[in-house]
Amino acid sequence: MIKHIVMWNVQGEDVEQKLSAAADVKARFEGLIGRVPGLRSLEVGIDVSRVSYACDVVLYTEFEDEAALAAYAEHPAHLEVRRQLEGVRTARYQVDYTV
Repeated sequence: MIKHIVMWNVQGEDVEQKLSAAADVKARFEGLIGRVPGLRSLEVGIDVSRVSYACDVVLYTEFEDEAALAAYAEHPAHLEVRRQLEGVRTARYQVDYTV
């Protein structure tokens, strides 16, 4: 199994705008549940700490193997979500690891 974790900061001039953008990211990624072969688990969290060094949104996913993760990266539904969120996310951090 491989875990794929991505964290983003999102655009917004105030807390309300950032929360709205984060909710959009969350909804769009959760729409992938059940649509991508090899995707075992998907969870999206929105930061509640509001500390200056925290990211706004985190995506936690589990895939059957590295091949499933690679297929996800090119899956049409995932590519559509990425396209829809262009300009919403301002910074991105990622970690992939096997267990």
